[in-house]
Amino acid sequence: MSTITPDKKYAVLDAPSNLGLRPPAPDTVPGCYKAPWALRDAGLVARLGARDAGALVPPRYVTTWKPGDGVRNGPAIAAYARRLAERVTELRRAGDFPVLLGGDCSIVLGPALALRREGRFGLAYLDAHSDFRHLGNSPHVGAAAGEDVALATGRGDDYLVDIDGLKPYVRDEDVILLGVRDEEDLGDHDGVLTHVSSAEIGRAVEAAVEATGKVMAGLDGFWIHMDADVLDPSVLSAVDSPTPGGLDRGQAVDLLRGLLALPGAAGIQVTIYDPDLDEDGSQAAVLADVIVAALTG
Repeated sequence: MSTITPDKKYAVLDAPSNLGLRPPAPDTVPGCYKAPWALRDAGLVARLGARDAGALVPPRYVTTWKPGDGVRNGPAIAAYARRLAERVTELRRAGDFPVLLGGDCSIVLGPALALRREGRFGLAYLDAHSDFRHLGNSPHVGAAAGEDVALATGRGDDYLVDIDGLKPYVRDEDVILLGVRDEEDLGDHDGVLTHVSSAEIGRAVEAAVEATGKVMAGLDGFWIHMDADVLDPSVLSAVDSPTPGGLDRGQAVDLLRGLLALPGAAGIQVTIYDPDLDEDGSQAAVLADVIVAALTG
């Protein structure tokens, strides 16, 4: 199992893909691809004492889409996942702990594929939403950032969910959703995926960490996904779907620290922060503070 030790250093890799999002307005490109730049400008890499692992440039974002077209930018997402998987594997083989700066949530397919090639890994998914939309619970699929947990667990077209014949990248029973607060989302995955709501985390962070440990017990390790919208909009609102009732800064830091301390933590990604919605950069500073406090605490 992979854990943070004195000889294992953080390596920050930019994964600035916005391929999984809908356009925020007609013919407009989602701005979350700029997030790594904003976080770096807030001093994230130096403050973590991390190795700079560079960036993986994504394919071109295409705005045109209509219901029935399948996953928006799907082939490009699949191609990016393959390349990102290779980079994550390289970092882990070098003894580094990957810290991916997204980008949107669909980048999770890269590390999920990389870890699936190593063995059986879980997914601790910190997000305001379940991201579990698929044809079993919706009339059509569309933006992968709202579907990536479904894709990672094998629900979707084979070119996305069965790369190298490794479907599913993560088994249902090896996923825990942390911070979900949309009742419709909860209904979509009820009885399928383990979840701890934002309200439950607010009452007892330790219990959420303990629940995660139980899900991950016996696995080869697990990946941590943190979507910036897991934070309450009063803390950080520069996301595409701000949802009230989220975590405060201290709760988010404590939760991440607890997860990183569990046996088998294999890497982390931070996604969906949009600098276009943060003109003065103050929210980038908040997000950087949370990440640094959690990873260096």
